[in-house]
Amino acid sequence: MATRIDRALVADTALRLLNEVGLDGLTLRRIAKELNVQAPALYWHFKSKQELLDEMATEMFRRMVPMLALPEGATWQEVMAHAAHVVRRDLLGYRDGAKVFGGTRFTDDFYAGTLESFLQVCLDAGFTTRGAARAWFTLNTYTMGYVIEEQSVYPVPGERDPAYDPEVRARRLGDAPLAIEAGREFFEDLEAGFDDGLRAVIAGIGVTLLPAPARRE
Repeated sequence: MATRIDRALVADTALRLLNEVGLDGLTLRRIAKELNVQAPALYWHFKSKQELLDEMATEMFRRMVPMLALPEGATWQEVMAHAAHVVRRDLLGYRDGAKVFGGTRFTDDFYAGTLESFLQVCLDAGFTTRGAARAWFTLNTYTMGYVIEEQSVYPVPGERDPAYDPEVRARRLGDAPLAIEAGREFFEDLEAGFDDGLRAVIAGIGVTLLPAPARRE
């Protein structure tokens, strides 16, 4: 039996179990069984599954922070691309990682320093505060949304959902050659697809959110 149950231990155990049971199978009862305690013991720390998910997302981000360090001398575009790749890679490391991470609230304010650094990079490049905030929010939602789609194709890491098999899909769609070809783009090389979309998002941020004088520099 665990000698001391605290929020950190419960969240760490939940993250370990996530790859085994997925988000739908992750319950406080299942975590309690893993810790060899009764489920009510966990309710001292988490009143609901949502509170647990918030703590799990917080711990996921804590683990990302060291890898999010800003590359020396990088442009704002390079900083954004680096951050997006770190977040994507880490979310893919957990079954249903993007669903856990998205829509949750961090349980403490440790993230503020990292966000401050990212925003400052944009301000130094000529963005307004509003533009910098909108740029990072857009990048973040693109990354999480893409990973949610990736994890629909591979609900268990390394195991493709048969519904996304390109040949099965082609037979199902029949006489729709453009839709069939689009599916190969959507669901085949997911890493290349992420990079293509990321370049488009960053380019769009530069055109729509960076003031014109700064774009001419």
